[in-house]
Amino acid sequence: MDHTVEKIGGTSMSRFGEIMQNVIIADHTPADMYNRIFVVSAYSGITNLLLEDKKTGAPGVYGHFSAGSSEWREALARVREKMLDYNREFGFLGLNVKEADAFINGKLDDINKFLQDLEDMRSYGFMRPGDYLPMTREFLAAVGEVHSAWNSVRILKANGVNARFIDLSGWRSTASRTLDEAILSGFDGVDFSKELPVVTGYVKFDPGIMLRFDRGYSEITFSKIAVLTEAREGIIHKEFHLSTGDPKLIGIDKVQVIGNTNFDIADQLSDMGMEAIHSKAAKEMEMKGIPIRVKNAFDPKHPGTLISRGYVSPNPRVDMICGRADMLGVEVFDPEMVGEPGYDYRLTKHLADRDIDYIAKTTNANTIAHFVPEKSKRLNNCLDSIHRDFPNAEIHVTKVAIVSVIGSNMKIPGFLARAANALSAAGVNVLAIDQTIRQVNIQFVIEREQFECAQKALHREFVERKA
Repeated sequence: MDHTVEKIGGTSMSRFGEIMQNVIIADHTPADMYNRIFVVSAYSGITNLLLEDKKTGAPGVYGHFSAGSSEWREALARVREKMLDYNREFGFLGLNVKEADAFINGKLDDINKFLQDLEDMRSYGFMRPGDYLPMTREFLAAVGEVHSAWNSVRILKANGVNARFIDLSGWRSTASRTLDEAILSGFDGVDFSKELPVVTGYVKFDPGIMLRFDRGYSEITFSKIAVLTEAREGIIHKEFHLSTGDPKLIGIDKVQVIGNTNFDIADQLSDMGMEAIHSKAAKEMEMKGIPIRVKNAFDPKHPGTLISRGYVSPNPRVDMICGRADMLGVEVFDPEMVGEPGYDYRLTKHLADRDIDYIAKTTNANTIAHFVPEKSKRLNNCLDSIHRDFPNAEIHVTKVAIVSVIGSNMKIPGFLARAANALSAAGVNVLAIDQTIRQVNIQFVIEREQFECAQKALHREFVERKA
């Protein structure tokens, strides 16, 4: 096929006037306007209000409802107010605000009735949270993308674009479908050469996209559509370039756009919380040989970063300095560990059984340390379980940060020495180091208060100074 599948994130969607002019309409002629599919996220802040704040964990509608609090009603009222604010904001683009308000008010009234009915039913005591909370989370998540996609189509039509609303939310549908079936049914009869599909990032299918992928679901939708429709390329429009470092921290004049990289590096970035592309979303596209381009939606002339399957930098270089400051080091010291086959397996199983992912790991004869996100929900339960299974072990939990140097070809002579010297000169104390033989990344575990300083020091050494 000759079409592209393009995803627009929530922050960019909130500036839809610029998105329409920079990305969707831009300098396209009627002849090349089409053969593009746009997958959209909810407007900025909406999913946080519907579910919970992604960064702080502050409860939204779902958070209050799942806790049994009647405050879900006030939370839903805040969602309604914010959605109607967006409608008014886009009136100047051609959106019929009265029609848009009626559309989304109808959806929110459905949600209000749904939650009220559930609240009444669970008051009888015969429903367990596991029976209704997963579907509640699905139902709430869906409305954000329905809102933004519906508005986008109306605005585009008002500006002369033959846009088509593809609603994959399954609202009021009782059909039971797989993910593939749900997507293919939504595109039945669509002529890519004459229509511009705008698709909800949420897809309703059994057993549920939130249950499987949680907040990363819109990129799963983007990927699945690209694979199922055999797209030429996938494009992710963000509010920033994929650069060698955080421009807000390093300085926009010092970072460089990463021109090319590969899917392996995209996975490393995902592990560090860099949202280039959801790791699970990229897999099928990688297998199908569909490249992904990450572009700055507000710098439309720039080609952005191309992520392809086989790319390796012809010259040794560092692609990116990044990291996470929200990490905990879970260190287990046990004199009985040495020479005992399977000790590591038994220990790691405690993490796996509680869905706790670790980002890095270090080990020696008597000590194994796993570095896990601080927000891991069942960590205390996991630590209690480890104590019971290894009664003679000492377990220490330390707040740390991880700074990672990542690149498709980092076979730079003296690399580790240069990195260590750069950190030492900046006064950064390295607590642990994690590196594989493949040398596509090296992770430095450091004290949290040195997180920003370490990134600046490594960026100066490997990007600004050059090899």
